[in-house]
Amino acid sequence: MSRQMTLVGFMQAGNVTVYSGSWRYPSADLSFLSMDYYTRIARTLERGLFDLVFFDDRLAMPGVYGNSVADAVRYGARPVKLDLTAVLGGIVAATERIGVGATYSTTYYDPFHVARTFATLDHLSGGRAAWNVVTSVNDSEAQNFGRDTHLGHDERYDRADEFLEAVTALWDSWEDGALVMDRPSGEFADPDKVHEVGHRGEYFSVRGPLTVPRTPQGRPTILQAGSSGRGRSFAGRWADLVFTAAPGLAVAQRQYAEQRDAVADAGRDPDQVRLLPMAYTVVGETEAIAREKERLFLDEYVHPLASLALLSEVNNYDFSVHDLDDPVTEEMMAAGRGIRGLAEGVARHLDRPVTVRDLAAHRATLLQGPRFVGTPSQVADGMEEWFRSGACDGFVLAATHLPGAFEEFVAMVVPELQRRGLYRTSYEGTTLRDRLGLPRP
Repeated sequence: MSRQMTLVGFMQAGNVTVYSGSWRYPSADLSFLSMDYYTRIARTLERGLFDLVFFDDRLAMPGVYGNSVADAVRYGARPVKLDLTAVLGGIVAATERIGVGATYSTTYYDPFHVARTFATLDHLSGGRAAWNVVTSVNDSEAQNFGRDTHLGHDERYDRADEFLEAVTALWDSWEDGALVMDRPSGEFADPDKVHEVGHRGEYFSVRGPLTVPRTPQGRPTILQAGSSGRGRSFAGRWADLVFTAAPGLAVAQRQYAEQRDAVADAGRDPDQVRLLPMAYTVVGETEAIAREKERLFLDEYVHPLASLALLSEVNNYDFSVHDLDDPVTEEMMAAGRGIRGLAEGVARHLDRPVTVRDLAAHRATLLQGPRFVGTPSQVADGMEEWFRSGACDGFVLAATHLPGAFEEFVAMVVPELQRRGLYRTSYEGTTLRDRLGLPRP
């Protein structure tokens, strides 16, 4: 079989997708407080043979902008974030083959809790669980967990490395074959195959063993999205799937090569890691229809203050001290995390100095990654170019609106990718690692 795309459906357990105006789209389903909403979308993605439905998460309502949550609440800038354990449990019960992934923070959870949660999901799903490892990003989250400020960048990753050491040790604390369950003899499990962990480090002390036997995948699949040098090295050591953000093909090709080098530097096989940029697709029966949809998404549905509320949260910088038409200065870029990269990305689309309004439009609309717009054939052309040119192993597809964006992609683009031999026509194997072509640890 020729090399084929990995596809992940990107979700939020709340009122919007990554695109903060998605809730305003006329056909958007606003029943995000019901389980039927999530199971319908997951079944759509499973019908489209996606590898994974994945949920991003944050542990605070956006409250950096103006030191208040008011604008996030008023304009629907992700004020709703449901607990992902319950959401994934419902999806596991409603689906059979698609992987199920969720974000859990190494800064605000403990290793035993995370290890048990994802080991349980892996068993109950028959080997479909994935954990997206994040270190969290801002002070709002810290303040919900009894701290004044967020940990520094390098310390977060130091803690995350030790967190993964403890979690993987817990997952490995039951050997394969430890369960005996011999009724006549009364032996339930072999104690020689169940081990204490005895982890004592700078940040964590974990005795073990885990209270969940070894899982169908051996270990749940690990996802990661670090983009800094430290983040790339962390992903190189631990991740099975790496999520990236690249505004253009040349950047994606460079990131792809750099991340594969980081995997090799960690002593792992780069061919055993999948690298996936986030992308949008806007598909229509004709190119004109698709372009009109794109115009509506770009121009009609996002309030700039909703965008700035999210931008302040992501960059841990209060943009309320600026007017919308203030230029982005060197001082501003130095003060907020990630503002420089964002401003440089926006500048590629403009022929004038970048303003705060431009940053808001960039964050709120569809400029964060590749955008494939047009007929099914045109969308497939763009995806194929990236896939075949050393830029990615597939895509994390974000939705402009739900459930329609995923329904349109599955109905119109998936058959075109299959016709070209770029995408599976059925699920193979029994676990998520099987379908990704990854070894069982």
